[in-house]
Amino acid sequence: MKKIILHLIILIFILQGILVSNTIKYITVNNIKVPIIFEKYNSLPILNVQLVFKNSGYIQDKEQSGITFLSAKLLNEGTKKLGSFKFAQQLEENAISLSSHTGFETFVIELSSLKDVHSIALDLLKQLLQDPNYNEQTLEKLKTMQIGHLKRKENDYDFIANSLLKKLVFKNTALENSSLGTIDSISKIKLNDIKTSINKILNLNNLIVVVGGDFNFEEIEEKLQTLLSSLTISKQEILQNIKLNNKTEEKAILKDTKQAYIYFASPFDTKVNDEDLYMAKVASFILGGSGFGSRLMEEIRVKRGLAYSAYASISTNKSHSYFTGHLQTKIKNTNEAKELVVSIVKEFVKSGVSKDELKAAKKFLVGSEPLRVETLSQRLNRALTLFYRGLEQDYPKSELEKIENLKLKNLNTYIKSHTEINNLSFAIVRK
Repeated sequence: MKKIILHLIILIFILQGILVSNTIKYITVNNIKVPIIFEKYNSLPILNVQLVFKNSGYIQDKEQSGITFLSAKLLNEGTKKLGSFKFAQQLEENAISLSSHTGFETFVIELSSLKDVHSIALDLLKQLLQDPNYNEQTLEKLKTMQIGHLKRKENDYDFIANSLLKKLVFKNTALENSSLGTIDSISKIKLNDIKTSINKILNLNNLIVVVGGDFNFEEIEEKLQTLLSSLTISKQEILQNIKLNNKTEEKAILKDTKQAYIYFASPFDTKVNDEDLYMAKVASFILGGSGFGSRLMEEIRVKRGLAYSAYASISTNKSHSYFTGHLQTKIKNTNEAKELVVSIVKEFVKSGVSKDELKAAKKFLVGSEPLRVETLSQRLNRALTLFYRGLEQDYPKSELEKIENLKLKNLNTYIKSHTEINNLSFAIVRK
């Protein structure tokens, strides 16, 4: 009875205290209906705005690997009129944070300020959107820094192994290459290429706006319309579906390293709005996502001492989903550790999980839920993810209820149906 009451308290807290505070609004800018994810936050006198351009991450790099990453870096260099130093000075004098970054599917510009300087902050953001620092000298500086960063990555064996794995499992897709680009691709990028990239990214048709702070929506609505009116309008980018290579492959790169870096991945056929996705979350936690206590950690480290750590998880995105993980081990244990991963996954699919494993997973996933939405930033990011994936804002509540009521038989049936997870590919860096 105490357990049931505890879970009810958690669910009520999440539903009433957090999730309902996020609302989806719409404003019309230049005849385009723009979604606004909004939360009124009274605890601190702040404003946080994110301009999220969907289908505009490094999935759009195509032949120019690293150009979206470099575009984000250039937008962090202020305006052409003020230059990077004077623009940064204005931000600092008013305690304003303004930055751009790219993911695989999205490109984000984020602004944070205190309430009493929010008009200055929004004006600086508008200046940036209208007048990026398109300057040859600035671009050459960024390219030099990025090439130096990539040269240092030549001795980052985790980066090398992960990059090799992507080339194996995402062959001939946009995910085959790193967001960072290559020394060769970065050196060839011209200022006009950056202009074309940024103009394509800053497209009102691809925009989702996320706003939180000590404001009523009516107070900020008109200012958002003024800000967004400076964006271009062009064709809406359509997200491409990406499938993993279904063949089992293995490739090794030899480096002067004292241990082996083993990265692995396999297909996992699901979608972000799949009604059974909650079972993938539980299965992922038990197999490799929970650290100590996970199947991989227990078998590889605790029982055999073959690695300091071993992690794996099911990654679900709008464009692709897959199972992936990694570990490090002594050179002499490379083959044993690799074969052990294969056998652990195979046994997991064949036999499923135990009653105790499911019980422990439920306890953690349900009990830790409030910690994931403690801050304004966490709540806004969750609300954005749900909206972007086409899920209702109260989805986490229903997901927790499904996890709490999940039967062992149903979970194991689900796990056994995903035999594609056995098609593991390996990328290894070793001596």
